[in-house]
Amino acid sequence: MKDARAFPWAEALAIGLGTLRLSPDAFWRMTPREFAAALRGLYGDPAPPFDRAAFDALREKFPDRRTK
Repeated sequence: MKDARAFPWAEALAIGLGTLRLSPDAFWRMTPREFAAALRGLYGDPAPPFDRAAFDALREKFPDRRTK
């Protein structure tokens, strides 16, 4: 059974070796913090999670069921 929180190695390798064009040696020598900084440089800062008010507003705008 696969752990839902398992690290996404395939995606990390694809970005590191493919998109960032790092050598395998450079990729494996990076710290997690360095890799995260490279990802921020590529994609920007991640969006913050919704707070409750934003979630409620979205739920009201796009309800699961139509209300009468």
